[in-house]
Amino acid sequence: MVEVKLKQWGNSIGVILPKNEIKELGLRKGDKIELKISSKQKVDGFGLCKNMKPFEEEKENHKEFW
Repeated sequence: MVEVKLKQWGNSIGVILPKNEIKELGLRKGDKIELKISSKQKVDGFGLCKNMKPFEEEKENHKEFW
């Protein structure tokens, strides 16, 4: 999956695809592609962890992260 940012060109909005993705898929100017579009929602996390226990490190169980 590739995440891209919408950009404005005149009265239109478009995306720029990363060069490595273009090369990997063998795409060229004028090719037609199909996109699956999903929108990321911004989440307001204020008060999300209210009344939660303090975080404690679990180095023994998650050695691959430390």
